[in-house]
Amino acid sequence: MPTILRVHGYRFFFFSNEGDVPPHIHVESADNYAKFWLNPVTLAKSVGFNARQLGNLREIIEKHRNLFKERWDEYFGSY
Repeated sequence: MPTILRVHGYRFFFFSNEGDVPPHIHVESADNYAKFWLNPVTLAKSVGFNARQLGNLREIIEKHRNLFKERWDEYFGSY
């Protein structure tokens, strides 16, 4: 479960067995969890985060989208 980034108490990661689906990033903080697709950045699933937090997460993901995609491609190969 490679961690790509930790910022503002959030951990951004992907699971090591996910290379057969489009690029995405998982986010967790305490008991909260979300999954965002990267192309385009859209929310796929959320448990526990409120709308404001999800908006903040989306901004962080937009800012670091290239990093997440690069790490995805390094780990799984280009999708």
